[in-house]
Amino acid sequence: MKRKSGAPSSTSPCKGEVGRVAAGRGSLAPRFSRTLSMTSRARRLRNEITKAERKLWNTLRRDQLEGFHFRRQHPVGPYVLDFYCPSIRLALEVDGGQHNYDKRQNRDRRRTRWLESRGITVLRFWNNDITENLEGVWSEIARVAVSLRSNNVTPSLPLPLSGGGKEYVAPDSQDR
Repeated sequence: MKRKSGAPSSTSPCKGEVGRVAAGRGSLAPRFSRTLSMTSRARRLRNEITKAERKLWNTLRRDQLEGFHFRRQHPVGPYVLDFYCPSIRLALEVDGGQHNYDKRQNRDRRRTRWLESRGITVLRFWNNDITENLEGVWSEIARVAVSLRSNNVTPSLPLPLSGGGKEYVAPDSQDR
C-alpha cells in the first residue's frame, strides 16, 4: 500500500497502521498510539507473568467471564495494564507487596486518575487475594463488568408518530 505522496508504507497492514487517515490532516495515522518501546515492554511483561497473574489469566482467558474478552499486558498511553477489557473499558491491576509503600501508592493513584480521566474503570487486587480467594475476586470482577455493560447500553429511540410526525386524528372525531 502506498502513502498519498507515493512513497511505500513501511508498516504492516496487519498491525492496523496502514490505510487510516488522520482526521483533518490528510496523512496516514496509526490505529494505536503505541511506541515500539511500549510494545516491547508489554511483550516482556507477558513473558514475566507472576503466579497470581497466571491464576487470574487462566480464569479470564477465552471469554470465560460472562463472555467478556480480556487482553493481557495491554499498553494504554504511558502505561501497560495487567488485564484490559476494551468493550467495557475495564482495567484489572494485580498488585504485589511492593505496591504497599507510600511512593508506589502515590504512583498507583496517579495512574488510576489518568486512566479514569480517559473513561477506563480500574480494579486493583492484591496477589494474595487472587491466590487465596479467587472466587471472591471473580465475583467482584463479574459484578463490575456486568454493571459497566448495562451502563454502556444505549437506549432505543422511540418510533416516530404515524403520518410523518404529525399527530394522528381519527376520521370519526373530525365530524364532531
